[in-house]
Order: sequence, then C-alpha cells, then structure tokens
Amino acid sequence: MARVMFFGRLRDIAQCSERPVPFDGALSLDAFRRLVASGDDDLARALQAESTRVAVNATIAPRSVDLVIHPGDEVAFMPPFSGG
Repeated sequence: MARVMFFGRLRDIAQCSERPVPFDGALSLDAFRRLVASGDDDLARALQAESTRVAVNATIAPRSVDLVIHPGDEVAFMPPFSGG
C-alpha cells in the first residue's frame, strides 16, 4: 500500500486530500497513476497532465526520471508551482 496525497486542484478533482492505494510489488509511475485514477477519467487526465508534478517520499521527481513506486511509499501529486 502507498499513501497518496493530492494538492491544489488535484485535491478537488480527487475529492480528498489523501488516500491509501493498495498494491503488491513495484509499479512504474504510469501504472501507478492508472491505478490511482481507475474509474475516474477526470483524475486520470489530471494526473497525466504535463504540468502535474510528482514527489515520492518527499522528493520532487524530474519528469525525465523513470520512477518506480513501491509499497510503503508516500506519493504526492501537485499542480505546477513557482517560487518568489
């Protein structure tokens, strides 16, 4: 099981700020996104959007990295953000 957190508009689309996602073994990020959004086309589109950022275990991952999600991971999906 992974702990999934949603921020910003993704929280609104998911209708929750976090949820547990049960699974066995390791999953690619794409497979994990599909699992998280299963049955919710709006959430699936939002999680696949180029602008959606992903953090695994409190580390923001660059889009170019092929992430693998393991049971016990904490995965956060975030809308774009900027500093200032």
